[in-house]
Amino acid sequence: MPTFDLLADLPLEVDGYELEGLRQQVSSGFERLTTVVRLHGGGLDGVGEDVVYDGADHIALQEAGPVLALDGRRTLGEFCELINSLDLFPLAPQRDVSRLYRRWTFHSAALDLALRQADKPLHELLGREPQPVTFVVSLRLGEPPSLDPITRRLERYPTLRFKLDPTSSWTPELIEQLKDTGAVDSVDFKSLYRGTIVDQPPDPVLYERVVGAFPSAWIEDPDVVTDGTAVALADHHDRITWDAPIHSIDDIEALPFAPKMVNIKPSRIGGLPKLCATYDYCDEHGIRAYGGGQFELGVGRGQAQYLASLFHPDTPNDLAPSGFNVDDPPAGLPSSPLPPAPSAVGFGWEDARTA
Repeated sequence: MPTFDLLADLPLEVDGYELEGLRQQVSSGFERLTTVVRLHGGGLDGVGEDVVYDGADHIALQEAGPVLALDGRRTLGEFCELINSLDLFPLAPQRDVSRLYRRWTFHSAALDLALRQADKPLHELLGREPQPVTFVVSLRLGEPPSLDPITRRLERYPTLRFKLDPTSSWTPELIEQLKDTGAVDSVDFKSLYRGTIVDQPPDPVLYERVVGAFPSAWIEDPDVVTDGTAVALADHHDRITWDAPIHSIDDIEALPFAPKMVNIKPSRIGGLPKLCATYDYCDEHGIRAYGGGQFELGVGRGQAQYLASLFHPDTPNDLAPSGFNVDDPPAGLPSSPLPPAPSAVGFGWEDARTA
């Protein structure tokens, strides 16, 4: 049975909703804003977190307030269809992909509320047992780049594993130091970003150095088109994974070659039915998956960890506890793998704000 069919007919009663803004300085050098959407119904609440990246979009949403007409009794599937039919932005978003992120926010809040009203946890309805979640910590090493963000974390958490963003400023000496840590599981070349603070143009020298230094690391979003970078990757296609271009099954099928693994971010897929269909597609085609975080500040990180525990627990999930996102992570954070921590009912992960 398709995964979404296990959820679509859940009864859902919505009486209204409210919004809560969150903000925090995070390790990539910017102030992160998110918005928690809390649906009310039948004396219970269901929550989701809007991870749109542009602060102006959060401010516009919070200033407009809960203006959408969502009240009523429907099935979860019908509510998702309603959300898909609405413009969720009081002002046009800074970028189109943000529409997917916000759609997932309301779908995830509705899933949480419908499960709470049914007095069931997600994994019970899906017939899947939550498993410990392997995670990596995603980092950039600054400009000029330094080993310091790595060593500070390893001093406190010596078993930590990393997903790093190589840049053209990485020196051979730095790459050798990183290699010596033995802690790099993934490298993200971010070749598909345009007009962002994380853009990394094609750099054949960088590719050759990094791919050779970390022969077991996954290689995310490289440039496989430019002659020099394509040559550097020619013998490593089995290690290449994709993140930024994956919004749908069509995007997976449009990749330059069949992937061994893809990053499935629930918010980037942009809706509960599409997410379930993407999980089903990957399972049917032997494609492994891993989850990716988006600097969530509230329940969104825990919900992504919950999904990882059910669909891809043992891959390098970019879903480290959110405490690792700050410049100086505190002591006492969980280590990998995260023990299963689903809420007794709903779509929640216990201690989601720290996990």
